[in-house]
Amino acid sequence: MPARFTFFALQRIVPPMPARSLLLCTAAAMLAACATVPAPQAAAPRPVAAAPVEAPQRAINALFEDYDRAQLALSPVSRAYRGIRDDDYGRWDEYTRAADERRDALLQDTAARMRAQFDPATLPEADALSWRLFDAMARRSASLVPFREYGYIFDQMNGQQSQLPAFLINIHSVGDAAQARAYVSRIAGLGTALDQLAAESRRRADAGVMPPRWVYAHVLSDIRNLLDAGDGNAVLTDFSGKVDRLDLPAAEKSRLKAAAVAAWNAQARPAYERLRAEMERQQALAGTDDGVWRFPRGGEYYSALLASYTTTDLTADQIHQLGLDEVARIHAAMRAIMQQVGYRGTLQQFFEYTRTDPRFYHTSREAYLADVDRVMAAMTARLPDYFATLPTHPLEVRPVEAFRERSAGKAFYSRPAPDGSRPGIYYVNLYNLRDMSRNELEALAYHEGVPGHHLQLSIQTALGEVPPFRRFGGVTVYSEGWGLYSEELGKDMGFYTDPYSDFGRLGMELWRAARLVVDTGIHHKRWSREQAIRYLADNTPNPPGDIEKAIERYIVYPGQATAYTIGKLEIMALRERARRELGPRFNIKGFHDAVLLSGPVPLDILRENVDRWIAAQRAR
Repeated sequence: MPARFTFFALQRIVPPMPARSLLLCTAAAMLAACATVPAPQAAAPRPVAAAPVEAPQRAINALFEDYDRAQLALSPVSRAYRGIRDDDYGRWDEYTRAADERRDALLQDTAARMRAQFDPATLPEADALSWRLFDAMARRSASLVPFREYGYIFDQMNGQQSQLPAFLINIHSVGDAAQARAYVSRIAGLGTALDQLAAESRRRADAGVMPPRWVYAHVLSDIRNLLDAGDGNAVLTDFSGKVDRLDLPAAEKSRLKAAAVAAWNAQARPAYERLRAEMERQQALAGTDDGVWRFPRGGEYYSALLASYTTTDLTADQIHQLGLDEVARIHAAMRAIMQQVGYRGTLQQFFEYTRTDPRFYHTSREAYLADVDRVMAAMTARLPDYFATLPTHPLEVRPVEAFRERSAGKAFYSRPAPDGSRPGIYYVNLYNLRDMSRNELEALAYHEGVPGHHLQLSIQTALGEVPPFRRFGGVTVYSEGWGLYSEELGKDMGFYTDPYSDFGRLGMELWRAARLVVDTGIHHKRWSREQAIRYLADNTPNPPGDIEKAIERYIVYPGQATAYTIGKLEIMALRERARRELGPRFNIKGFHDAVLLSGPVPLDILRENVDRWIAAQRAR
């Protein structure tokens, strides 16, 4: 079997959020057999050199470690993502408002203690940075607490109807009989988990907070795919396959499989049936308006989301205009590609040509995946020329599982386990190959695999000298900005030799710029779903199914999609400033270390990090 790589579209460029997000405002942000691609051989990641350990440093690090332990104690799911398989390995989180409030209180109480006990001006440089990052994280979280009940618990992007089974399939490993029994316990626990989540969804719906009516068809499709498959559903099939790989007597394997079927039929299936009834009830009540402006204080909510996702004070109107300006700039670059390939006609006609001509689409999933293998292998070989620090975790590419591929996003990435027990996984949605243009394949692979999310998150996960909240946390504008930057970096590295692939790169960049327009259009300017779809159809080369899924994503995930272009433009601007100021002393490997070795940071701190690196190069 050829080597396989994979990718994560937006929600999930950051690691899966802890349970707290399930009941807060955003409801989180992430598949067939495949081979593992070894990580490039390289020295271990090189974190910033540690200062001598003095009492204040030990104390603040202890505070962060205590926070991490307390946070993990509240979330068996988060522990599993970290590769921790303890006595709670068979449990789900508690999905209630009370649990949400405990997690909130833990973060804010820890931040208050930190502010009272430590002055960042007196701390070593690395710990002062951790102080500022924890403070910023706590403030972003606090800004969204007033809107904690505006999020959708069940939707097509991050809905728990599909995320819980996906966790079992992709995160819950089965290495022995005890872990198999823990899997059975989690199947049984789906009953309580789904009932808790449905109860909160019902309460919000009764208060007027529910997604638009069209969302429910996607949610119900996911539920139907699990229920109608009977004992051959995705969860039981996954469990059976994992048990078959164990070195156990046949009789014990049979007992484990029978226990899983019994748990599904006794607890999980009835809970899914109750959830289906609740979703049908809400579907009949839901409205047709799409933007969050329709909620009380909806404008404040959206502004808080934009500030949190972008770490800037840009207004919705400013972001909208930035999107329009970027769309115009990229259109001009696309017209140059049209001239290069000798196409005569308008840009919109060229869009129609590239979205409809069969030459631009694969005819089988196997062919698509083989092309990803080829692209990732070539990029991996070039990484040492541009990066001093390389990923140390292997990367897999997997198709999205059949039970959720119809509703899932186009592509997404899941980070590796720190102990190496789980690779980084790039998921590609091959439900409809006519939504996956050949022209975009390179840019998508660079974004989600290397040098994009996989490289960045593998390095971050291996930063052993920084506190856990930095190793395992995320800042959307940084991570997604890096992913989009990686697409253009591929051009700098000599790839996109086919002009149509370069057109696809521009198309992906255009896609993210257009997001600024349609996201703010929907949630600030009160555009309808249809109006937003029409904007993308007129201004991008993407096929209709791709466009429809994208707009539906932005509707249920307000604000998140604005982070990509804003982050990428900042990284590009910083690189060009460093190149200009350093001249021949500029080194691309050093610049990349300056961006990556702190882990994810807000944009103001990213600027400071790069400025410090520039100053250090001058001093040398």
